[in-house]
Parts: sequence; C-alpha cells; structure tokens
Amino acid sequence: MEKSDVVIVGAGHGGAQCALALRQNGFTGTITVIGREPEHPYERPPLSKEYFAREKSFDRLYIRPPTFWAEKEVTFKLSTEVTKVDAEAKELTLSNGTTFGYGKLVWATGGDPRRLSCGGAELAGVHAVRTREDCDTLMAEVDAGTRNIVVIGGGYIGLEAAAVLSKMGLSVVLLEALPRLLARVAGEELSEFYQKEHRDHGVDLRTGVAVECLEGDGHRVTGVKLVDGEVIPAEAVIVGIGIVPAVGPLILAGASGANGVDVDEFCRTSLPDIYAIGDCAAFACDYAGGTVMRVESVQNANDMATCVAKAICGDAKPYKAFPWFWSNQYDLKLQTAGINMGFDQTVTRGDVEGRSFSVVYLKQGKVVALDCVNMVKDYVQGRKLVEAGATPDVERLADAGVPLKELV
Repeated sequence: MEKSDVVIVGAGHGGAQCALALRQNGFTGTITVIGREPEHPYERPPLSKEYFAREKSFDRLYIRPPTFWAEKEVTFKLSTEVTKVDAEAKELTLSNGTTFGYGKLVWATGGDPRRLSCGGAELAGVHAVRTREDCDTLMAEVDAGTRNIVVIGGGYIGLEAAAVLSKMGLSVVLLEALPRLLARVAGEELSEFYQKEHRDHGVDLRTGVAVECLEGDGHRVTGVKLVDGEVIPAEAVIVGIGIVPAVGPLILAGASGANGVDVDEFCRTSLPDIYAIGDCAAFACDYAGGTVMRVESVQNANDMATCVAKAICGDAKPYKAFPWFWSNQYDLKLQTAGINMGFDQTVTRGDVEGRSFSVVYLKQGKVVALDCVNMVKDYVQGRKLVEAGATPDVERLADAGVPLKELV
C-alpha cells in the first residue's frame, strides 16, 4: 500500500496552498495531493469571468505551473476520488479500488454544485460553473450556436455568468426565487443596484419566481417552466444555486458536522490527525459573533491552509484570518470586507448613480462589514473599521468626503 506523511484531498485553492505552505514552513516529509479533476491546481474565480469570456487562457489560471510541484516534491494523484476514510487505520480507499495510507490528512474538497431537484435537471444543456470542464462544455455550445440561455440563481456565480454572456450578445434570462438578488449576502441597497445594472445591460431579470421543471426534447433542454405555467425557451441553462459540501466520506467515518465538517480553532476535525479547510469546513467565525459557519472564499481556503501547515510543522496558532470577498460584473468591481450577519443598520456613501459607492453595515452602532463598488480606498480603509470594531459617527460615515481611515 502506498503511503504519504501528509495526504491532501482536494486540488483546489486550499489544497494547493497547504502543500505550498508545508514546504515554506520547512516540512521535509512526503506530500501527496489527491484531486478529482485531471488538472493541477488552478484558480476558480476566473472561470465565470475572464476564462469564460476568453480573456484568459487556461494555462494562465494555474496557481503554480505543473513543473513547480515536481520541484517541490509534491506528488499528485489526479482524476482520483477518495471514497472511504478509515480514521483508525489511517487509510483511504480510492475510486480505483486501491488503498492509500496517511500520517496526517487534510480534507480540502470544497463542494459540489447544488443540483435542481425538479424534473428535467439531468437533461443535456444544463450546466454548473464550478470546473474547467463545466465552462469548456458551455463555451463549446455557445460556439456551436447556442444563443438563448436561462440562468437560475441570483447569487454571485449566476450574476457573473449573466454579465459575461450578455456582453457576448447572447439572450439571457436570470431567475431568482427570492424577492431580490443577493438576498442572503447583501443589503437591499446593493441588491437594487445590481438588479438595475443587469437590466440596463439587457438581462431579462426576474425575481420572486419559482421553477416548476425543465422541459426537453427527450435528450436536450428546450425550456424552463415556471410554477405559473410560463415556459421560457432555453437552449442552455446555468444553475447557480450554491454548493453542497463534499464531506461524505469524512462524515461516514465519524467526523462531526451538519453543514460541512466541523473544525476547531486549529482546523482540526473530531477525528484524530484529520484537518479540514476551505468551503467544506465549518468553524466559529470571530467576525460573525462566533457563529459556526462555512465561508466560501479563496481567502478563507488559503488562510486555513496556512494555519494547518503551521500546525503540522509544530507552530500551531488559532485561525483568525480576516474575511474578504470580491466579484467582477461588467465594469464593476465589488469588494466586500467582513461578514454582515445580523446587521441592523446600513449607511451608503458615495455616488450610487455614478456607480461608485459603498454600503457600510453596522450592528448596534459597530461596523461589521462593507460592500464597496468601484471604491477601492473605502475597501482598504474600511477593513480597519471592521477589525477595530469601530463605532463611528453616522453622519461622518455617510460623507464620502471623509476618508474612512479618519473614523477608525
């Protein structure tokens, strides 16, 4: 049976960063990364942006060139899944039927796109936007003449895809079941702004609508039927309704977890010598009042990976990284600092009409998060407000002429 001192399951941002950080922190043992896809680690966010828009070729998405990993003596097992974890024996069962031993295990699998549960969800032409293969398949259909596309889901993935597709001159209908876009992650001010932007760019945006089923010709999707009976013609459908944490084998092995797998302040699961990081790991977030939650961001995956690498190398420090996010749509750069959970007040500063503004979220007078649209200075300086738990004067906060650094 093959064995490695550290086995990392998942070849995304977190898995790559963990392998890199282990070497940077002086780890000299063997490292094996097991990845489901055939590619070495690559950046995911550009898939629904620059890569789909053909502004970046795939070789520019590699986190490190494939040759780099060989130089660092990091071994990869690609096109391979872990189907079972034996925590007592410290053995993994792989999708090819073989077993693989580990000293320490780092689970960095992220999540699988949440699928529609209605009829027609398995028809050809129904897509997620999670992997290179997902995007390549959709791009090939567009190249072959697909022009009418329905996007289901008004979160960031759906909005980014809609923005790229509409800029390509395609007919895009975007459906969101909730009353507004980004309802789970942003305040009404930001939702209303992005709703107007997408409509101004030609997207047929509909909120508060529910999908009954997908219709097809027996093989391929031809339309999306709403609960009110309307059928929207569709040559392709993009489903962007979130992810399901890919933690099945860990939970079956006895790891604690409900929404993902639970980890402590050092990213350790309840199983011995097994860590979890990134989108699949639920932890008590200091920037959300200690709420146990998953944070789906590259920042979180990378910083958790570094935390685990240091722990394995004997320099354990609690995970305290600052959460931040971003989204590019059209010529709009949205940067988010902090987590707005439980906010009870918002302050808008800047010029919404001029498409350069910030929404500041407060809870009991304390700044907990900011959404900054084309306002890089606010984002940089606003982070300090969140980190300091600042309670600024609201009138000065609303004055875009007052630099946020003066309010810390």
